[in-house]
Amino acid sequence: MRWDELQVVEQEGRQLPGYRDPAAVRTFDAPEAMDIRFYEVRAKSALNRVPRASRMPFRWTVNPYRGCTHACVYCLDGATPILLADGRTRPLGELRPGDAIFGTVRAGRYRRYAETTVLAHWSTVKPAYRVTLADGTELVASGDHRFLTERGFKHVAPGDRRRPHLTTSNRLRGTGRFARPPARGPEWRRGYRAGLTGAPAAGDGPEWWRGLLAGLYDAAGYCDAQSLRIAFGDGERLALAADGLGRLGFDAAVDSPAGQRVRYLRLRGGLRERLRFVHLVAPRRGPALPLAGAALKSDSDLRVVAIEPLAGERELFDITTGTGDFIADGVVSHNCFARPTHRYLDLSPGRDFEREIVVKVNAPEALRADLAKPSWRREHVALGTNTDPYQWVEGRYRLMPGIWEALRDARTPCSVLTKSPLLLRDLELLRELTELVGFTASLSIPTLDESAWRASEPHTPNPRARLEAVAELNRAGVPTGVMVAPLMPGINDDPRQVEEILALAGEAGATGVGGICLHLRGAVREVFMDWLRGYRPDLVPRYEELYADGAYAPPAERRRIAALTRNRSDTWPRAFRRRPPPPEPPPTTPDQPTLF
Repeated sequence: MRWDELQVVEQEGRQLPGYRDPAAVRTFDAPEAMDIRFYEVRAKSALNRVPRASRMPFRWTVNPYRGCTHACVYCLDGATPILLADGRTRPLGELRPGDAIFGTVRAGRYRRYAETTVLAHWSTVKPAYRVTLADGTELVASGDHRFLTERGFKHVAPGDRRRPHLTTSNRLRGTGRFARPPARGPEWRRGYRAGLTGAPAAGDGPEWWRGLLAGLYDAAGYCDAQSLRIAFGDGERLALAADGLGRLGFDAAVDSPAGQRVRYLRLRGGLRERLRFVHLVAPRRGPALPLAGAALKSDSDLRVVAIEPLAGERELFDITTGTGDFIADGVVSHNCFARPTHRYLDLSPGRDFEREIVVKVNAPEALRADLAKPSWRREHVALGTNTDPYQWVEGRYRLMPGIWEALRDARTPCSVLTKSPLLLRDLELLRELTELVGFTASLSIPTLDESAWRASEPHTPNPRARLEAVAELNRAGVPTGVMVAPLMPGINDDPRQVEEILALAGEAGATGVGGICLHLRGAVREVFMDWLRGYRPDLVPRYEELYADGAYAPPAERRRIAALTRNRSDTWPRAFRRRPPPPEPPPTTPDQPTLF
C-alpha cells in the first residue's frame, strides 16, 4: 500500500455538524483509497454508551471511523412512482425525508404491507438498466439495485462477483404496475362535478369518466381492508357508474343488502384493482387505503421478460426507510439501510457514505479525557462491536495505539473483536494491557472453507492468517480466543468443519472458543437471505422456518450450535486445555457480524 502521495485537497477544510473545528479533507494515492476522501475531525468524546436494551454484556465501546467503503448504492429513475401511506403515489425524485410511505415487513412466514417513513433521500449518477415485466411494467434502475423476487431480493445485474441477479426466469413480488393518475384538467373537473353533485351527465371522454368516478366516490364511497364500494340511492346513477367502470376496464358487482333501499357497486379484483382505481381516477378526499397488514400477494403477471443496459449514465435516486424497502411502481424494492447517519454530518447518504469517510483523528486524546473524568468507573470497554477498528485504513491513521495507551493508563479493562491480523502491529501495547488491566482479544473465524469464506466475507483477511495471529498473540502472552461466528445452519455448522477450527485453535493456544448462532436482525435479514438464495438456495425453506418468528433461531437450535464449540477436554490438544482463563471475560460478538 502506498501512502506517500498524501494531499490536502481543501486547505480550509469543511465544517461538519457536531464537530467544533473544520475538517481537513485528504486523499491518498493507494489502490484501496482511490476516489475516497477522508474527513479528519476532532471529536468531543470517544466513548459511546451501548443502549441498555441491547443484549451486550458491556456498556461502552469506541468507534474511530464513520462511513464504509464497501457499501452499495441502490437506485432508481426519479420518475418511478412510489406508494404513499394514503394510497396515492409520488415520483421517487420528489420524495423527502419524513414522507409517509408503504414498505413491507415479515410476519411469520409471510410478508405484509406496513407503513414506514422516508429517513433519507439522495441522488447519484450511474449506468442504468431497463427491467421489463410481462404486465408492461418498465423499471429503470442501476445494476446494484435489488427487487424482491420469488427467490428473495436480487440485483438487477450480476456485478463483478456474480452476485444473485435477475434473469428472465424470475418473477417480482407486488401488485403490478401502478396506473398513471389523471391530469385533472377541464374534462376531469367537469366529470368530477357531475359525480359529486348529481348534475346531469355531459361528457364522454376518458378523462371525464375518471372525474365522474372520482366525484361519485367522494360523495358516497367507502374502502376497507376487504373491498371498495360506492353507495347509490337510484338506479340511474348506479348504471352510469357501472358504465364508467366498464369503460376503464374494471369489474364490479352490485350488492343489494336485504331490507335496505341503498345498493352498492363493489369493485372486484382485490388490492390490485383498488389501487388501480385510486390511482386512475384520483378522488380528492380519499381513500386512505387500509393496506397495513395486508399480505403481499397478487395475480399480476410480474415475470421478468427483458433486462437491457441503457446508453450512458443517468441521475438516479434512492431513499432509506424504516422497513428497509418500499413499493416502486407496484413491486417491492430494496433500499439502502445503513446511510442516514451521514445526513447528520451534512453529507449525502448516497455516494458520500462510501467515498467520504469521517476519521476521528483525536480519538485517543478524546478517549483519554473521557477516562479522566471523576465519574468514570473503569467499566469494561469493548472495541470491534460496530465496525472493525483494524480495517485497512487503520494502517494509515494508526489510531489504535493511542486508544490502547489511554485505556492502559486509565487502568480500564478492555477487549477487541476483529477479523484482521493487523492487530499484531500493536503487540507490545497489548501485552502491557494484559499485565496491567486485563485484556482479551478474539479473532472471528467462521469457516476455513475457502469457497465459503470468499462467498460470505470476500473483503476480509484469510481465515488461516487469522489463526496464525491467534497463535502469535498467545505465544506473546496476550490471551486470545476464537469466535466461530456466525455459525450458519447447514453452511458452516458441520461438526467436522467446526472440529477442524477447534483443533487448529487449540494448536494456536487459544484461550477459548465460542460459537454464536446466526442472528438475522432488521435489514441484515434481507441481505443474508438474498445471499443465501444465490449461494445455497436449497437452504432457503429451512431458514424461513428457523427465523419465522424473529431475528433469532429457536432455543433448541441455538443450544445445538453452542454445543459444537463447547470445550471437550478429552479431544482437544493438551496446549489448549492448559491455557489459563483470561483476566476478563472474552468479548461477545455483535448482534450480526458482517457477511459481505
